[in-house]
Amino acid sequence: MSVAASDTNYFDFYELPVQFYPDQNAVKAKFYALSKQFHPDFYANESAEKQQEVLDLSTLNNKAYQTLSNAKKRLKYVLELKGIVEADEAYQLPQSFLMDMMDINEALMDLEFEPDVEKSTQVKLDVEAIEKDLTNELLDLTKQFDSNPEESDALLPAIKDNFYRQKYIDRIREKLA
Repeated sequence: MSVAASDTNYFDFYELPVQFYPDQNAVKAKFYALSKQFHPDFYANESAEKQQEVLDLSTLNNKAYQTLSNAKKRLKYVLELKGIVEADEAYQLPQSFLMDMMDINEALMDLEFEPDVEKSTQVKLDVEAIEKDLTNELLDLTKQFDSNPEESDALLPAIKDNFYRQKYIDRIREKLA
């Protein structure tokens, strides 16, 4: 059984349904079980091909665990798995969101030239408020997705939009740091 890591669905590999909130105890248990099963020391006397296969499976297990146990990586992974987000996609954010971000970006530029503690604090509070709203919206959408798999695909465009708005906010957070 040759394994190409890029072709393997991590949820299938761990025998879990595709969800934004998979059972983390199940993820961890599967990771440890497969870590033991695919430990290279157990295959030291096997052929070079078998040793490589086990090494590939061990690597796949590590990547699956890193993705499925991290909320941000898992969000992106599920959206890519569903074909709703593509690498280097030029996604068009909503105009209203961009207008809000323009105000924040202007305030950040002003602060670069004229540092102002009060204004800086207000910008941080504004960004935190937007971030909190996005997080709550995402939580609601992804929980709906997980609880109703038959209707879940209808939620993907809204989840994708939230994902890209959060990425934008992450970039602003970097500027604030």
